[in-house]
Amino acid sequence: MRASTMFGLPAAVSVVIACDSCYGPSSEVVHERLVRRMQPGAQNATVGPSAPLEWGQLNFLHTTDTHGWLEGHLKEQNYGADWGDFVSFSTHLRHQAGNLGVDLLLIDTGDLHDGNGLSDAALPNGVDSNPIFDEVNYDLLTIGNHELYVSEIAYEHFYNFSKVWGDKYVTSNVQIINPATGQFEYIGKQYRYFTTDHGLRIMAFGVLYDFTGNSNVSKVITAANLVKQQWFLDAINYSEPIDLFLVIGHNPIRTTDYGSTFGLLHSTIRELRPDVPIQAFGGHSHIRDFQVYDEMSTGLESATNTSTSGIVYSRRYLDWNRLTFEYHATDSQASTFDYHSGLRVTGEITEVRKELNLASLYGCAPQTWCASCAPFESSGNIFSLVSTALGATVINASRSTIPRIVIVNTGSIRFDLVKGPFTYDDSFIVSPFTDAFQYINVPYALAKDVLNSLNGAPLNDKRNYANSDWGYIPQVKDSCMDPTISLVTGENGEVKARGHTRRQTVVTPGYTTIDDFGTDGDDTPHSKIPSYSQPNYAAGNASFPTDGTTPASVDVIFLDYFADTVVSVLNQLGGATTYTSADVQYYLPPSFTTQSYLPVYAEQFWQANVPNCPVGQGVGYPSKNW
Repeated sequence: MRASTMFGLPAAVSVVIACDSCYGPSSEVVHERLVRRMQPGAQNATVGPSAPLEWGQLNFLHTTDTHGWLEGHLKEQNYGADWGDFVSFSTHLRHQAGNLGVDLLLIDTGDLHDGNGLSDAALPNGVDSNPIFDEVNYDLLTIGNHELYVSEIAYEHFYNFSKVWGDKYVTSNVQIINPATGQFEYIGKQYRYFTTDHGLRIMAFGVLYDFTGNSNVSKVITAANLVKQQWFLDAINYSEPIDLFLVIGHNPIRTTDYGSTFGLLHSTIRELRPDVPIQAFGGHSHIRDFQVYDEMSTGLESATNTSTSGIVYSRRYLDWNRLTFEYHATDSQASTFDYHSGLRVTGEITEVRKELNLASLYGCAPQTWCASCAPFESSGNIFSLVSTALGATVINASRSTIPRIVIVNTGSIRFDLVKGPFTYDDSFIVSPFTDAFQYINVPYALAKDVLNSLNGAPLNDKRNYANSDWGYIPQVKDSCMDPTISLVTGENGEVKARGHTRRQTVVTPGYTTIDDFGTDGDDTPHSKIPSYSQPNYAAGNASFPTDGTTPASVDVIFLDYFADTVVSVLNQLGGATTYTSADVQYYLPPSFTTQSYLPVYAEQFWQANVPNCPVGQGVGYPSKNW
């Protein structure tokens, strides 16, 4: 989970001010302090922001890909705030904007579940977490691909979520069959034209990338078709004045990303309206990013500072913790931070977690395993654990003596496993999908090549882990950050002089971002965490002869999610038998899924220190602390 801010479109102050005068003297040094945690067991951040936020005439607070993480990352210091904290934080920023006489818009770009027990332990996914999510006063929202895989979830958004948000929920290219009419209808609104509190007139669209994995009750209109539709062209050429086009989408913001359609959307609008600024907000890639499209167009996922258009831009990527929220909301005065609404939401999260038994303990993870910060199957890499756990737990008693190779796609692992309590909640966090295990018994001569062949095969969309949550470049700044838009005060838009407090602290591992503005976008400086590429598939094995001989045949076990791909690979390997889907059988009951094997492994092998599990420092810290 992350919050991103992009400030200034256009700038309240049109001149660029030298860096030394951005915030006044920067000689004061303070030491970090701990902040109280909101959810039981949450870790406190120890490193805070390096500078106040900058404000412009139009300001945005953007979230994306929350995936049910409304409780916060309980075992990670940098991301331990919960949704109640964000309710309080966003309320503070609303009040600040009002006091400054500027506009602030809150935006979310989808994927609200599949990643955390708060959303996924209930059926349908999101039925308990969405009402909590709704407590933030968003101005504009759009849909993600994870809202469309399952028909029941898609209808939950059509019948309930979209009704809560009304014309603020914009799904310009996503439709669903209305059972009452049998016709396709937009899940949300096609567009939203509105005027901000301070008179800016905005035309907004919400465009999902060209997603094809949706269930058959929904339809995603491709961007190539969308930009030809008459209603879309009419909206661009709207009869009322437009000061800004706001294009949001669960859609990679970087136009060189193979999945992004923002380039086509931008060029279409720009051709018809060459003089109107365009601002885009994306998602789906699980990265922090900011791209300049032209002198009056930028995109943020979570314009140049020398633009000749007269528009000045700034962006900031915020760590999701109370220390960050308090610093920017109340100048670090924790006693004034919490609103009753935020505390109420925090309490709701705690109660829902209790009702869903999310703290139920399977075992104590003895170390941290990360999904990409260590080389594949090295000691700190999660697929070394996956390989061991698959061999130890995926066992059909009637076939237990037959050698087996158990294959999963690496995309079935969606997050790191941090040292400490491994709970029911963690089973969703690490592996939220429920794919069952199937098998074919084949000659060993074929079986030994299946994994390598799969790793050369196309990767299915739903479980793609190639775009990780981390993009790391080292960055430490002690001076002014971002193109200067200014801190404004009063009605005349003057620059407010204030001290820039320099924080003396050890830099912790975390996000380090490079984007089109450079390396100064991260609100809290962090040290680099390595990022290693991972193959598409991983495997474990068991019951092979201990004398080093090779068996005649092997059970090749795989997920029903990619069973057709395995059948195709086996036939491509050139064996004497032609395989079909009729040869595929369930190795274990379908109720035993990718969400089952790690809890079983924890119950068998991680009972040391139960129930008082020591929590590690998290991803990116030296392995001796794992």
